[in-house]
Amino acid sequence: MNVLGKLPLLSSLSASELEQIASIATFRRVAKFQFIFMPDEVAEHVFILLKGRVKTGTFSAEGREVIKEILQPETLFGDLALTGETRRSDYAQALHDDVEYLAIRVADFQQLMQHNQRLVFACMHHLTQRLQRVEDRLAKLVLKDARERIIEFLVETAGKEGRRVGYETLVKHHLTQQDIANLTGTSRQTVTSVLNDLRKSNLIYFNRNSILIRDVEKLA
Repeated sequence: MNVLGKLPLLSSLSASELEQIASIATFRRVAKFQFIFMPDEVAEHVFILLKGRVKTGTFSAEGREVIKEILQPETLFGDLALTGETRRSDYAQALHDDVEYLAIRVADFQQLMQHNQRLVFACMHHLTQRLQRVEDRLAKLVLKDARERIIEFLVETAGKEGRRVGYETLVKHHLTQQDIANLTGTSRQTVTSVLNDLRKSNLIYFNRNSILIRDVEKLA
């Protein structure tokens, strides 16, 4: 229940209301790279991430992967089911071993919404923020070139997940260069070229599992 209270969507609910949600939630665990749901599956549940990271995205008609978001713990996902989505348009895939999450039946969650106006407003706010993130990403694809998008991704990731050591910021990650390309709407070759160029300029250092940003302000 403590975890539920930390979720922005549910932070305004009382202890008894959180207990009610906990009573209809099912705990689940999946292994690294396992899919939680896939496109065209029936959208019967919404999910709350407890541990690990999950990536969400879709596949183009040509089979190309497009990553939409990398989700951190205490995040609601699969939430389009609350807006009337009956079959998944996206996928959700574990990025870590032992990804843990709660699954709540959409019908049960919607029944709670019918009797709780605060929960309705919280869901509306959550979905509005989700739409804003999509619009921001589309704007970046239109207005910024590939190099700018890759650098902005590094800066944003450093802000969310980085550990400061003096002027330097260490970002430990589990993303391949292809994942970064799929997130930034570029190609793996472009990501490799930009990262190598930034390393030659002594702005970053990177290996398979981490990226060290020498100075975030200079990189930005």
